[in-house]
Amino acid sequence: MTALTIKTTTGETLQTIKEHHAIAAALAELGVQFERWQADRPLDDDADQAAVLAAYQSAVDRLNAQYGFQSVDVVALGPDHPQKAEMRQKFLAEHTHADFEVRFFVDGSGLFYLHVGDRVYLVLCEKGDLISVPADTTHWFDMGENPRFKCIRFFTTPDGWVGKFTGSDIATRFPDFDSHVQSLQ
Repeated sequence: MTALTIKTTTGETLQTIKEHHAIAAALAELGVQFERWQADRPLDDDADQAAVLAAYQSAVDRLNAQYGFQSVDVVALGPDHPQKAEMRQKFLAEHTHADFEVRFFVDGSGLFYLHVGDRVYLVLCEKGDLISVPADTTHWFDMGENPRFKCIRFFTTPDGWVGKFTGSDIATRFPDFDSHVQSLQ
């Protein structure tokens, strides 16, 4: 289920929104693009980057035409991935990017945390969600202890994913992916 939970930086829940159009409207106020795209191409659990990109070539072309991306790749993790713990840790610390961060979830789910002013926006993305986080927005991402997702990532710089870490420990004060998903049920 796609959901947006808005919290104060001290962790108090202010609002949870589960309607996609209302999530998109709330995030648009932050400059975040949030859309629902078709993610209905059959993919094997072990589909590699080439297979995912081939299945979603029209989506890739659509975004390339709109933004002129320099590079596109796929990040895919399953519960049996041998480096899942290390990869999870990489994204858990609060960071920014000089580039906007665009992700199209073609399978599974993941949780973006956007730290804007005195609020933290927990955006639970699932298959079919496209999110574009503006450059220099402080955020982090959690995929859970047993991740299951495939995302197409788009970059306007040839360097791809380059995080500038803030050094803040704010991410440790918020529920992780697994706890948050459980709280929404």
